[in-house]
Amino acid sequence: MTKSSTTERDEQLVEEFLRWMTVERGRAANTISNYRRDLIRYVAFLGETKKSLLTARESDVEEYVRVLQASGDANASTARRLSAIRMMHNFLAAEDRRRDNPASRIEGVKVPSGVPKPLSLDEVNALLEAMAGDSATEMRDRALVEFLYATGARISEACDLNLDDVDLSSRVVRLFGKGSKERVVPFGRIAEERLREYIGSAGRAQLVPEVWSRGTDRDAVFLTNSGKRLNRQKAWHVVRDAGLRAGITRELSPHVLRHTCATHMLEHGADLRIVQEMLGHATISTTQIYTKVSNDRLWAVYRDAHPRAAG
Repeated sequence: MTKSSTTERDEQLVEEFLRWMTVERGRAANTISNYRRDLIRYVAFLGETKKSLLTARESDVEEYVRVLQASGDANASTARRLSAIRMMHNFLAAEDRRRDNPASRIEGVKVPSGVPKPLSLDEVNALLEAMAGDSATEMRDRALVEFLYATGARISEACDLNLDDVDLSSRVVRLFGKGSKERVVPFGRIAEERLREYIGSAGRAQLVPEVWSRGTDRDAVFLTNSGKRLNRQKAWHVVRDAGLRAGITRELSPHVLRHTCATHMLEHGADLRIVQEMLGHATISTTQIYTKVSNDRLWAVYRDAHPRAAG
C-alpha cells in the first residue's frame, strides 16, 4: 500500500522535529531513534483515520492512547509515546504550523515508580570474588563488573569507553552520557588494578584482531573475542552470568550495579549532589530515588535490631 501525500508530509514534519531535537536539545541518538519509532506509529494511526499532525484533535490523541493500552502496551511505553506526541505538537505550535497542541491537556499515563533494589555489600563481595580466571575474556569481565560498580556508569557509557578516556594514574575516567554530555568520574584502587590487569599484555592484547573490522573498534577498552567493541547486549550477559555464578538468585543487570554504586555511596555519607554529578543525572530528583532506598534499608535494620521496634 502506498503512502498518502498527507502521511508523507507528516513524516517529513517528524524528521524536521527530530533534527531540531538533535541540534537544539542535544538529544542522544538512541533517544532520537525511539522518538522516530513512536511518532511514525502515531502518524500511521492518524493516516488510518484521515487525520494528520496538523488536523488531529484532542479526541484523536485520546483515542490513540486507548488503542495503545488495548494492545497491551506497558504503561511506561504508553507514557513515553504520549510524551513524544506532546513534544511533537508543541514543536508544530511553536513553529506556527498549527495554533494549538491537542495533547497538552491529556492526562499523563501513571507509571508506578520502581524502587531500585541494590545489592548488599556481601552480595557485591560475593559477585566480585566469583569472577576468577586468567583468560583474556575473564579478565575483561572482571574489569567490566568492577568498573560498573566503582563508577556507577551506564552500560552504554562503558561500551563506548575508549582507551584515552581512562587515566589509570589519576584513577579518573571520562564518560559521555545522554546527549553526549561529558563528565569526569573517579574510581578506586581495586578498579584500577582490574583495569590494569585487563588492559595489559595478557588481557585486551589477546583480543586484538589481525585486522580491525571497524576503525572505531581499535580504541575500545572492552573488546569481544572477535576483536569488536563490546555491545550492550553482550555486556548485559556478562553481568547476569556473573550474578548466577555468585549465587545471586534475583536477576542482575548493569543497571542494578549503577543503583548499587549510588546507594552505597549515599549510605556511607556521600553528598547527594556529588552523586548526582557522578551519575550524570540531569536533575537532583532522579538521584533522590536512592535516598528512599537507603531509608528503607535503615528501617529494615532498625526493625530487626531494636527490641521495641515491633510496636
